[in-house]
Amino acid sequence: MAKIHVKKGDTVYVLSGKDRGKTGEVLRVIPKTNRVVVEGVNVVSRHKKAIRPTDQSGIVQMEAPIHASNVMYVDPKSKRPSKTGVKVLENGDRVRYSKASGNEISTLKTKKK
Repeated sequence: MAKIHVKKGDTVYVLSGKDRGKTGEVLRVIPKTNRVVVEGVNVVSRHKKAIRPTDQSGIVQMEAPIHASNVMYVDPKSKRPSKTGVKVLENGDRVRYSKASGNEISTLKTKKK
């Protein structure tokens, strides 16, 4: 499993692929394969079969995962893509921050001793 620089709920910019230039919210993170699912990006058609008699079968549009290296965090302050980093505060908390503006994004889990 790899560490991924974005989390669920982050707004990201797509760097490469057929949806290059789009922005969207991260819906799901899959650390085992180092992939993320982004809202409105890499939309594919899936043929769905009805499992129960009440279900509707047909062709369903859904977002497929893309590699995490193909997305970049969007800084909410400047609305531009930015690298992210981790810094340790004086009180020992680890914080994710945007390298472009220096704004703190979120607090990370700290290991208890």
